[in-house]
Amino acid sequence: MEIVHTFLDLVAPPFTFFSLMFFLPPFQIFKFFLSVLGTLFSEDVAEKVVVITGASSGIGESVAYEYAKRGACLVLAARREKSLQEVAEVARELGSPDVVVMRADVSKVDDCRRVIDQTMNHFGRLDHLVNNAGISSVALLEEIDDITQFKQIMDINFWGFVYMTRFAAPYLRNSRGRIIVLSSVASWLPAPRMSLYNATKAAILQFFETLRVEFGPDIGITVVTPGFIESELTQGKFLSKEGKMETDEDVRDAQVSIVPIQRVQSCAKAIVRSACRGERYVTQPSWFRVTFFWKLFCPEVVEWVYRIMYMTSPGEHPKEAFGKKLIDYTGAKGLLYPETVQMQELKQE
Repeated sequence: MEIVHTFLDLVAPPFTFFSLMFFLPPFQIFKFFLSVLGTLFSEDVAEKVVVITGASSGIGESVAYEYAKRGACLVLAARREKSLQEVAEVARELGSPDVVVMRADVSKVDDCRRVIDQTMNHFGRLDHLVNNAGISSVALLEEIDDITQFKQIMDINFWGFVYMTRFAAPYLRNSRGRIIVLSSVASWLPAPRMSLYNATKAAILQFFETLRVEFGPDIGITVVTPGFIESELTQGKFLSKEGKMETDEDVRDAQVSIVPIQRVQSCAKAIVRSACRGERYVTQPSWFRVTFFWKLFCPEVVEWVYRIMYMTSPGEHPKEAFGKKLIDYTGAKGLLYPETVQMQELKQE
């Protein structure tokens, strides 16, 4: 057996290299042709049924508006029913013919089953499932006293997607529908203080890559990997090291630093457009794609940059990080952060 592995160690790398030289160019041309077809024959979602989790704010809210403009029927699910009602009202005004609101916690399997069951009872069909609900945490692993308090990150960010997908899959297969998955560039970027959040996003990515194989052509999957997008997260809402949900703009500034935050409307528009075109991936803002190649080919450089920009001495507050001081001293926040993110700080004051 060892001789087989020795042979493959010698043969596999050059074989792969030369195979890609001949295979990659025509394959990329083929993919470009498919993307052109997707643009020309984009899916019409008018009167189709779309379930969106985490629809009470941020990306989920704006995605609901984009689907509403296209005439889709909506099922909006989140834990804050009052906010959902407000989103539903706007969605109706934008053109959605029917909007159903459901208070649900995706970390609870029964809530996820109920969302799908009531969707089918009300509409009799399901065409798109937008898995969006999620929370974030900001804490160094060694700062956390009770690590069990952070299980909720995996329960919401990963298992919530699994539950919703499991119950929706038979109906999506019947309609040859699509799943839109909100992962993150955090699935490949090792941002410090966000290790648990990063892990959930990486888990989501691999889970749905596997489902592409299992579902085949019956259910399309669009994986979304946003960078920093205007949302509660970029307003400083995180799970703190004590395991409590808090809002801290200083921590937000330390984590975002001088990276521009994209407006949520632009991100949502790109997500729905890509889903209707049948695209497999969408990264917003688009320039964030380059970070994948930096991580792939120069992981040491990425780690070094993160240490310089984000890390502090043991026991120091994240606001002492170089990235936080950089955004403060340059005054670049007014240019790089949207007005709504800055207004949140004024409200806190």
